[in-house]
Amino acid sequence: MKTLIALLSFALSCVSAFAAPFEGPEGKSYVYKTSAGVERKMEIFFPPNHDPAKSKVPGVIFFHGGGWSGGSLSQFRFAASYFASRGLVCATAEYQMLGKAGMEKLAKGESKKRACVTDAKSAIRWFKKNAAELGIDPARIITGGGSAGGHISALATMNPGLNDPTDPKDIDTSVVAYLWFNPAFEDSDKTDPEIDILNHLKADLPPAIVFFGDKDTWKKGWDVAHAKWKALGTKTIDLQIAVGQNHSFFNKDPWRSVTLIAADEFLVKQGLLTGKPTLVMPASGKKLMLPAE
Repeated sequence: MKTLIALLSFALSCVSAFAAPFEGPEGKSYVYKTSAGVERKMEIFFPPNHDPAKSKVPGVIFFHGGGWSGGSLSQFRFAASYFASRGLVCATAEYQMLGKAGMEKLAKGESKKRACVTDAKSAIRWFKKNAAELGIDPARIITGGGSAGGHISALATMNPGLNDPTDPKDIDTSVVAYLWFNPAFEDSDKTDPEIDILNHLKADLPPAIVFFGDKDTWKKGWDVAHAKWKALGTKTIDLQIAVGQNHSFFNKDPWRSVTLIAADEFLVKQGLLTGKPTLVMPASGKKLMLPAE
């Protein structure tokens, strides 16, 4: 019953989050693969006056949330266009989401999330493979996402399995940093080790900034993973808390601007951006807090 209540709560939070208006232009559309007979697309946003022949800048690839069964590219258009204005090549990628028919074909114990992770790995590899055309440095790729997209980006880069056999085998999915907006890790994932984050944690995690509302019921899963990372000796996680906020709080202002400014400053610290954020902190005075120890 508790599991059912948690799932219903998550579904309702997703509906609420994705019903909000998402501002921001569409990026240039690319097809990065075909899976289950459907073209999978990503939108790419380029910096002003970007010349791929002359510049190789860091790249960012975001994965949207939606409970591993919904959502759209619109969620991270604003973030991608913002970071492109700051000098990065940014992508937001869709991925396969299994419907009832697809789930009925899964072996016992296998999760529908597997297909999402496989496509996310393909998206990262495509991004790297086309680095010269896009004007990015394949050795300086950043990834992340919101909710289910945060989970997908983590597994796509940490789990050596779940690869599409048609992907280029000489291109890995490693990244140099993470931008995680309330990544959805949950206890029920333990039924399928391939998509359980706890099976794929290592001490040498690339620098990560993580945003959570302290009222988010999905923070429990994050706390378990975070505790294990700390037990492994990981010191690269910058956790920022929005007091009084629930799941997907970052999707609209004032918190959208607050989190993007913090993410910008984080990337500057990592040497992946220069200068100061061009977004203005909202007049509301909302601020992120460090977690209580």
